[in-house]
Amino acid sequence: MVTRRNCDISRFQREDFNMFATKRVLFKLAGVAAAMAVSAAACATGITGAGATFPAAVYSKWAEAYKGATGNQVNYQAIGSSGGVKQIKAKTTDFGGTDAPVKEADLDAAGLIQVPTVMGGVTITINLPGAKSGQIKLDGATAAEIFRGAITKWNDPAIARLNPGIRLPVTSITVVHRSDGSGTTYVFTNYLAKQSTAFMREVGAGNVGNWPANAVGGKGNAGVAANVLKIAGAIGYVDIADAMKNKMTFVALKNKAGHYIVPNQNAIADAAAGANFKVRGMAPDLLDQTHKNAWPITSATYMLAYEKGSDSAKQKAVVDFFKWSLNNGQKMAKDMGFVPLPANVVKMVEAEMKNIK
Repeated sequence: MVTRRNCDISRFQREDFNMFATKRVLFKLAGVAAAMAVSAAACATGITGAGATFPAAVYSKWAEAYKGATGNQVNYQAIGSSGGVKQIKAKTTDFGGTDAPVKEADLDAAGLIQVPTVMGGVTITINLPGAKSGQIKLDGATAAEIFRGAITKWNDPAIARLNPGIRLPVTSITVVHRSDGSGTTYVFTNYLAKQSTAFMREVGAGNVGNWPANAVGGKGNAGVAANVLKIAGAIGYVDIADAMKNKMTFVALKNKAGHYIVPNQNAIADAAAGANFKVRGMAPDLLDQTHKNAWPITSATYMLAYEKGSDSAKQKAVVDFFKWSLNNGQKMAKDMGFVPLPANVVKMVEAEMKNIK
């Protein structure tokens, strides 16, 4: 009897323990669910952006550093300037990125604020065996003839006249261009359209171009860079940060002052010197500036945000991220090949971002 009683007691103890264990598991699961809900809520306060490929590397670097400093999450997708403008207008992102500035009327119609975040330049890069950066010289008019397909050989007389003493090969020229809607294309085609009415008529000036039939397209700056690097005789246009990263060969381009300039950060900064960023949208024309050292194809890249957004926390998060980045991320940008905004322009950007409500 004693043995049975002990067994019965053990059974009751086991049942109590099992019940307690079950409740404990349920309690833990409830705690985990609550924690997950809190975590999801925290993630919901993060912000997302999409657009231009040119600033993607520096935005990602800023986002990483910003998260380390504040714990706040920022995600940016490099889908091209056209995609960035479409998504911000469709209200599917918290901010957009574009190298092709949105016109004043379109900003007003869409209820958007536009500010520059960093500057750069579009380079002309080549794959000509034996050629070093800056060795091959072009002027704007000749570059326009090449990119519209009127000059097809590297030893063409027009190129030879600009490069006396250099033995140019008979190699065919392959034009490489962006296959997606691109702010880099916008900047580059607008520059060439200023140099040549024929280029404007045949290729056009905008986010896409009517390129020669035998030209090769690449997605993003990375795609153009990859095609230039693998095709002998190729010529393309790539932003300076990507071109530097890929150790590409630059063309020396004649600027408005008559000097042949190899693209570099100082030449880009000189092109922006004295530019009037006080215009609506903060997008002055930086192409073909008169400074003796100016890189002719200089531009800024822009952030787009809602003037009056439906989520005040996310609106504030957009302002906080870019304000932090402009004040704490300048060295990061410079180290990556970008050109920071001048200090006076940073103050103007901060003032403009106060209109983001």
